[in-house]
Amino acid sequence: MKITTTALSLVLALGATAASELYAAEPFSASERAKRIAKNTLIIDTHIDVPWRLQMDWEDVTKASQRGDFDYERAVEGGLNAPFMAIYIPASYEDNGAYTLANHLIDFVESMVYRAPDKFAIPYKASDLEAHFEAGLMSLPMGMENGAPIEGKLENLQHFFDRGVRYITLAHSEDNHISDSSYDIRGTWGGLSPFGKELVVAMNNIGMMVDVSHISDQAFYDVLEIVKVPVIATHSSARKFTPGWQRNMNDDMIKALAENGGVIQVTFGSTFVTRMANQHRSRLQRLAADINERLGEGTEAAQAAIAKMREENPYPFAQLSDVLDHIDHIVELVGIDHVGIGSDYDGVGDTLPEGLKDVSTFPNLIQGLLDRGYSEEEIDKILYKNTLRVWQAAEAFAMSNGMW
Repeated sequence: MKITTTALSLVLALGATAASELYAAEPFSASERAKRIAKNTLIIDTHIDVPWRLQMDWEDVTKASQRGDFDYERAVEGGLNAPFMAIYIPASYEDNGAYTLANHLIDFVESMVYRAPDKFAIPYKASDLEAHFEAGLMSLPMGMENGAPIEGKLENLQHFFDRGVRYITLAHSEDNHISDSSYDIRGTWGGLSPFGKELVVAMNNIGMMVDVSHISDQAFYDVLEIVKVPVIATHSSARKFTPGWQRNMNDDMIKALAENGGVIQVTFGSTFVTRMANQHRSRLQRLAADINERLGEGTEAAQAAIAKMREENPYPFAQLSDVLDHIDHIVELVGIDHVGIGSDYDGVGDTLPEGLKDVSTFPNLIQGLLDRGYSEEEIDKILYKNTLRVWQAAEAFAMSNGMW
């Protein structure tokens, strides 16, 4: 169900509670064909925040778990067999223990394999994915979200590569020693730092994929001027649907990414997917400020009114169809070869769209693609072939330079 411009105006006029009555959650029922595709093909999801989740709230995810968006049982149900484990480093760790934390989180991934070697394996090269798939194992490749653990030392890049990290998201929510962040208004470097430019070259040489999610627009273009291989945006969506929000990629950036041969992995969090969800928090803040001004900040009357306002304006979850709209837009803009999947499961809290609430729901996504006329070959490109191509290109460049 796609909300039209006219309908959106009505939603804004009525408020979220009334709107939820008009636009009830879509029913989702994946066909046997969609389930078959999910079971019989690789599904690479380039960003799942399991290690940080375990750091904050440990559970044994090698079996069914009580919390979170990922565990082995649900992943098998959804057909997910190559989830990149995000080694997420909060911006506050810049110059403050980032290297140690990254190693600790990698330890969590290795412990998953140690606990269940009949279920999981860490791939160190792209060809391992197929070997693990044929052996009935779930691959756990790793990507580092925030390059802070590099700490300005190229020897640290080699260290993390040796431990299995295969991409680095150069920055996170604040500028760091490598790059400006899309969230940070300071623009410390005006794009990449001098060391960041050196690091990108070293990443190419070693066979490490460069992730352009989270970095500023200028840093993105700086990367493209330097790289010798395609890049990835492991968990970004189309800015067309969230105007003015730099965390997503605008059409010119997506076109430049495609010219580079790269892939944008569409992410699922509602904030990334629809304008209503993206602006929900700031809208509630404005409403609360108005109440405080009228009734007196901190008064019982104001607190009661704010509580009522929040109850009447529940979070406007995106729909599966909204995620599909992002995929459609990217395909229409640059073709089928430049889009993939980067859900951000376990990384976006309770903001996931209806129909894509955890890793068991990939058949719903596949069904949506089938319903929109995508062939099985095109679906395979979205699910794994496009991302695998970039990984293979990174390896091939490193081998051509005698680094492997």
